[in-house]
Amino acid sequence: MAKLFSPLSIKGVTLKNRIVVSPMCQYSAVDGFANDWHLVHLGSFAVGGAALILIEATGVSPEARISVSDLGLWKDEQIEKLAQINAFVKQQGAVPGIQLAHAGRKASTMVPWEGRDEVKPENGGWQTVAPSAIPYAGNYPKPLALDAEGIQKVIADFTAAAERALKAGFEVIEIHASHGYLLHQFLSPLSNHRSDAYGGSFENRIRLLLEVLDGVQSVLPREKPLFVRMPGSDWAAGGWTPDDASALAQILKDRSVDVMDVTSGGVVSHQKIAVGPAYQTPFAAKVKRETGALTSTAGLITNAVQAESILVNEEADLIMVAREFLRDPHFPLRAARDLKVHIDWPVQYERAQW
Repeated sequence: MAKLFSPLSIKGVTLKNRIVVSPMCQYSAVDGFANDWHLVHLGSFAVGGAALILIEATGVSPEARISVSDLGLWKDEQIEKLAQINAFVKQQGAVPGIQLAHAGRKASTMVPWEGRDEVKPENGGWQTVAPSAIPYAGNYPKPLALDAEGIQKVIADFTAAAERALKAGFEVIEIHASHGYLLHQFLSPLSNHRSDAYGGSFENRIRLLLEVLDGVQSVLPREKPLFVRMPGSDWAAGGWTPDDASALAQILKDRSVDVMDVTSGGVVSHQKIAVGPAYQTPFAAKVKRETGALTSTAGLITNAVQAESILVNEEADLIMVAREFLRDPHFPLRAARDLKVHIDWPVQYERAQW
C-alpha cells in the first residue's frame, strides 16, 4: 500500500488517506454566507476521494475578511449552509474542516479578478487593523494598531467562530497564522513594531496566537483535531525564520496542537520566494525532524509520485493540494491509479475505475 493512501488517526478522527484539500479562497460569498457554489466546489473534492477538506480562510468577523466576498462565521445564520455542505462531505467518506482567519492589514481589498487595490469604506470597505500602523503595500489600506480592547475582540471572535464551526459539523479546525494575515503579522518582526507585551521578543510576538489558541481550545472537544497554519519563513531579511518556526511548533505541540501546517511568505511585499515544485516542504520537514510533530505541507505538489516521496522520506505526514484540485477535483482517484492502489470509488463512478 502506498503511504499516500494509508489512513491516519488524529485524536477522534481518522483520515482515510493523506490527501488534504488545502483552503482556497473562492471570493464567492455574500455577507459571509456560503452558497451553492461552495456546495458544488467542496462536494466535488469529497466525491473525488480527498480525506480532509479544509474550507477556505473564513473570517471570524466582518473586518477579518480579505474581501467583501469572503466566507464568514461571525453570526449564527451563517451556520445552516455550511452544515448542509458538511453533511454531503461526510456522506462521501471525507472529513470536513475549516480554516478560521483574520486578514488584519491585508483586509478590505478587491477580489483578485477585479484587481489588488484597497476598497475604501465609502465603497464598501472598512478600517483595517494590525499589530502596527504599517500598510502591507502602497495600494493597501493603512491599518490601525490594535489596542488592548481590540486584541481581546480578536480572541473572542476566534473563540465564537470555533463554537459556530462545531455547530456546523466541522470535525477539524485550523487557526490561520500564516500568509501574512493578522496572527502572522504579530509573529513577524517585519510587521510587528510594538513595544508592549505583544511585540519585541519572540515570546511577546507569539503571545496573541497562543491566546487565540487558548480561546479555541476552551470550546473544542478533546476528540476534535486542531491544526495551526504557521509560517516556515518570511522569505525576507530580518523576518521570521525556519528556526523560529521550529521553536513555535514545539510550543504549539506542548499545548496539544495536533498538526503543524507549515507554509511560508506573504507578510511583506518585498519578499523573495524561491518558487518551485514542493518549495515549502523543507520547512515542514525541519519542523517534523526537530519537534516530532505531525506536519502537513503544501505548495506546488501536483502528482502522486511527488506526494508519495514526501511521505516516504518523512518530510511531512499530510499532503495539502490546492491548484491541482482545481484542475482535477478527482485528483485522489487519479493518484491511486498512478500508484496502482485500489481504493473505493463512488459507486456512481465505478465503471470508470479501470
